[in-house]
Amino acid sequence: MKKSLWILLIFNLAYILGFAIYYASIKNYEFLGYIALLVILFFLVTFTYKYTTFSDKLLWALTVWGLLHMLGGGLIVGGAVLYRLQLIPIWITENFYVLRMDQFIHAYLYFVVVFVIWHLLKGNLNKNMNKWLVLIIVGLASVGIGGLNEIIEFMMVLFLDKTGVGGYYNTLWDIVSNTVGAILGVLLLAFMSRSKKG
Repeated sequence: MKKSLWILLIFNLAYILGFAIYYASIKNYEFLGYIALLVILFFLVTFTYKYTTFSDKLLWALTVWGLLHMLGGGLIVGGAVLYRLQLIPIWITENFYVLRMDQFIHAYLYFVVVFVIWHLLKGNLNKNMNKWLVLIIVGLASVGIGGLNEIIEFMMVLFLDKTGVGGYYNTLWDIVSNTVGAILGVLLLAFMSRSKKG
Protein backbone atom coordinates (compact mmCIF):
# COMPACT_ATOMS: atom_id res chain seq x y z
CA MET A 1 0.00 0.00 0.00
CA LYS A 2 1.37 3.43 -0.93
CA LYS A 3 2.54 5.88 1.73
CA SER A 4 -0.32 8.38 1.17
CA LEU A 5 -2.88 5.66 1.94
CA TRP A 6 -1.06 4.68 5.14
CA ILE A 7 -1.18 8.32 6.26
CA LEU A 8 -4.92 8.44 5.54
CA LEU A 9 -5.45 5.16 7.36
CA ILE A 10 -3.53 6.23 10.47
CA PHE A 11 -5.12 9.69 10.54
CA ASN A 12 -8.65 8.26 10.34
CA LEU A 13 -8.00 5.61 12.98
CA ALA A 14 -6.44 8.22 15.28
CA TYR A 15 -9.30 10.72 15.21
CA ILE A 16 -12.02 8.03 15.32
CA LEU A 17 -10.41 6.35 18.33
CA GLY A 18 -9.75 9.69 20.02
CA PHE A 19 -13.34 10.85 19.67
CA ALA A 20 -14.67 7.42 20.66
CA ILE A 21 -12.78 7.71 23.95
CA TYR A 22 -13.91 11.31 24.41
CA TYR A 23 -17.61 10.68 23.70
CA ALA A 24 -17.59 7.55 25.87
CA SER A 25 -16.05 9.55 28.72
CA ILE A 26 -18.84 12.16 28.61
CA LYS A 27 -21.51 9.49 27.92
CA ASN A 28 -22.62 11.10 24.67
CA TYR A 29 -24.41 8.08 23.20
CA GLU A 30 -25.64 9.99 20.17
CA PHE A 31 -22.11 10.61 18.92
CA LEU A 32 -20.99 7.13 19.93
CA GLY A 33 -23.67 6.01 17.48
CA TYR A 34 -22.11 8.24 14.83
CA ILE A 35 -18.70 6.80 15.71
CA ALA A 36 -20.12 3.34 14.99
CA LEU A 37 -21.36 4.60 11.61
CA LEU A 38 -17.94 6.13 10.87
CA VAL A 39 -16.26 2.81 11.69
CA ILE A 40 -18.60 0.98 9.29
CA LEU A 41 -17.87 3.54 6.54
CA PHE A 42 -14.14 3.34 7.28
CA PHE A 43 -14.08 -0.44 6.84
CA LEU A 44 -16.35 -0.26 3.80
CA VAL A 45 -14.01 2.17 2.04
CA THR A 46 -10.88 0.33 3.19
CA PHE A 47 -11.94 -3.15 2.12
CA THR A 48 -13.42 -2.08 -1.22
CA TYR A 49 -10.52 0.22 -2.17
CA LYS A 50 -8.97 -2.24 -4.63
CA TYR A 51 -12.25 -2.10 -6.58
CA THR A 52 -13.14 1.56 -6.12
CA THR A 53 -9.60 3.03 -6.36
CA PHE A 54 -10.74 6.35 -4.94
CA SER A 55 -8.23 9.15 -5.46
CA ASP A 56 -6.31 10.54 -2.49
CA LYS A 57 -8.19 13.83 -2.93
CA LEU A 58 -11.56 12.12 -2.65
CA LEU A 59 -10.44 10.09 0.37
CA TRP A 60 -9.15 13.24 2.09
CA ALA A 61 -12.43 15.00 1.30
CA LEU A 62 -14.32 12.19 3.06
CA THR A 63 -11.80 12.24 5.92
CA VAL A 64 -12.31 15.98 6.42
CA TRP A 65 -16.06 15.42 6.62
CA GLY A 66 -15.65 12.69 9.26
CA LEU A 67 -13.37 14.91 11.32
CA LEU A 68 -15.69 17.92 11.00
CA HIS A 69 -18.64 15.75 12.05
CA MET A 70 -16.81 14.61 15.18
CA LEU A 71 -15.65 18.15 15.98
CA GLY A 72 -19.19 19.41 15.35
CA GLY A 73 -20.56 17.60 18.36
CA GLY A 74 -17.54 17.86 20.63
CA LEU A 75 -15.63 21.11 20.11
CA ILE A 76 -17.03 23.95 22.20
CA VAL A 77 -16.97 27.36 20.48
CA GLY A 78 -18.49 30.39 22.19
CA GLY A 79 -20.21 28.28 24.84
CA ALA A 80 -21.86 25.87 22.40
CA VAL A 81 -20.81 22.94 20.22
CA LEU A 82 -19.27 23.74 16.83
CA TYR A 83 -22.40 22.55 15.00
CA ARG A 84 -24.32 25.50 16.49
CA LEU A 85 -21.75 28.08 15.42
CA GLN A 86 -23.45 30.87 13.48
CA LEU A 87 -21.63 31.67 10.23
CA ILE A 88 -23.58 34.02 7.95
CA PRO A 89 -26.96 35.60 8.84
CA ILE A 90 -29.07 34.34 5.92
CA TRP A 91 -32.32 33.42 7.68
CA ILE A 92 -33.15 33.99 11.35
CA THR A 93 -36.13 33.25 13.57
CA GLU A 94 -36.48 33.38 17.33
CA ASN A 95 -35.21 29.82 17.80
CA PHE A 96 -33.29 29.04 14.63
CA TYR A 97 -30.45 30.40 12.53
CA VAL A 98 -29.18 29.87 8.97
CA LEU A 99 -26.30 29.60 8.12
CA ARG A 100 -24.88 27.47 10.93
CA MET A 101 -21.83 25.22 10.84
CA ASP A 102 -24.19 22.22 10.92
CA GLN A 103 -25.74 23.23 7.58
CA PHE A 104 -22.36 24.01 6.05
CA ILE A 105 -21.03 20.55 6.97
CA HIS A 106 -24.17 18.90 5.54
CA ALA A 107 -23.75 20.80 2.26
CA TYR A 108 -20.05 19.94 2.15
CA LEU A 109 -20.67 16.21 2.65
CA TYR A 110 -23.26 15.85 -0.11
CA PHE A 111 -21.11 17.95 -2.43
CA VAL A 112 -18.39 15.31 -1.86
CA VAL A 113 -20.88 12.42 -2.16
CA VAL A 114 -21.67 13.59 -5.72
CA PHE A 115 -18.02 13.00 -6.64
CA VAL A 116 -18.00 9.62 -4.86
CA ILE A 117 -21.05 8.47 -6.84
CA TRP A 118 -19.63 9.87 -10.08
CA HIS A 119 -16.33 8.06 -9.52
CA LEU A 120 -18.17 4.77 -8.98
CA LEU A 121 -20.37 5.21 -12.05
CA LYS A 122 -18.24 6.87 -14.69
CA GLY A 123 -16.46 3.72 -15.86
CA ASN A 124 -19.79 2.01 -16.55
CA LEU A 125 -21.49 4.78 -18.48
CA ASN A 126 -22.33 4.61 -22.15
CA LYS A 127 -20.72 7.49 -24.07
CA ASN A 128 -24.03 8.11 -25.85
CA MET A 129 -25.91 8.74 -22.59
CA ASN A 130 -27.27 12.22 -22.02
CA LYS A 131 -24.69 13.95 -19.79
CA TRP A 132 -27.22 16.15 -17.98
CA LEU A 133 -29.57 13.25 -17.30
CA VAL A 134 -26.69 11.29 -15.74
CA LEU A 135 -25.62 14.30 -13.65
CA ILE A 136 -29.19 14.86 -12.42
CA ILE A 137 -29.39 11.19 -11.39
CA VAL A 138 -26.04 11.50 -9.59
CA GLY A 139 -27.30 14.61 -7.75
CA LEU A 140 -30.56 12.90 -6.77
CA ALA A 141 -28.62 9.85 -5.55
CA SER A 142 -26.56 12.13 -3.31
CA VAL A 143 -29.73 13.74 -1.92
CA GLY A 144 -31.18 10.25 -1.37
CA ILE A 145 -28.14 9.23 0.67
CA GLY A 146 -28.68 12.45 2.64
CA GLY A 147 -32.22 11.24 3.35
CA LEU A 148 -30.77 8.05 4.86
CA ASN A 149 -28.61 10.25 7.09
CA GLU A 150 -31.74 12.02 8.35
CA ILE A 151 -33.36 8.64 9.09
CA ILE A 152 -30.30 7.74 11.18
CA GLU A 153 -30.67 11.01 13.09
CA PHE A 154 -34.37 10.21 13.59
CA MET A 155 -33.40 6.80 15.03
CA MET A 156 -31.19 8.61 17.54
CA VAL A 157 -34.17 10.71 18.62
CA LEU A 158 -36.39 7.62 18.95
CA PHE A 159 -34.02 5.48 20.98
CA LEU A 160 -31.98 7.94 23.05
CA ASP A 161 -33.27 10.06 25.92
CA LYS A 162 -31.27 13.10 24.89
CA THR A 163 -29.80 14.15 21.54
CA GLY A 164 -28.61 17.35 19.90
CA VAL A 165 -30.41 16.58 16.65
CA GLY A 166 -32.94 19.39 16.93
CA GLY A 167 -36.52 19.56 15.73
CA TYR A 168 -38.46 19.89 12.50
CA TYR A 169 -36.66 23.05 11.35
CA ASN A 170 -33.27 21.43 11.87
CA THR A 171 -34.23 18.32 9.88
CA LEU A 172 -35.64 20.29 6.96
CA TRP A 173 -32.71 22.68 6.85
CA ASP A 174 -30.41 19.66 6.85
CA ILE A 175 -32.27 18.34 3.79
CA VAL A 176 -32.06 21.75 2.12
CA SER A 177 -28.32 21.89 2.88
CA ASN A 178 -27.80 18.37 1.53
CA THR A 179 -29.60 19.37 -1.67
CA VAL A 180 -27.64 22.61 -2.08
CA GLY A 181 -24.37 20.69 -1.66
CA ALA A 182 -25.45 18.08 -4.22
CA ILE A 183 -26.48 20.78 -6.74
CA LEU A 184 -23.13 22.55 -6.35
CA GLY A 185 -21.34 19.24 -6.83
CA VAL A 186 -23.29 18.50 -10.01
CA LEU A 187 -22.61 21.98 -11.39
CA LEU A 188 -18.88 21.63 -10.70
CA LEU A 189 -18.86 18.18 -12.35
CA ALA A 190 -20.62 19.65 -15.40
CA PHE A 191 -18.07 22.48 -15.57
CA MET A 192 -15.15 20.07 -15.22
CA SER A 193 -16.43 17.75 -17.94
CA ARG A 194 -17.00 20.72 -20.24
CA SER A 195 -13.47 22.03 -19.54
CA LYS A 196 -11.95 18.65 -20.43
CA LYS A 197 -13.72 18.69 -23.77
CA GLY A 198 -12.66 22.27 -24.47
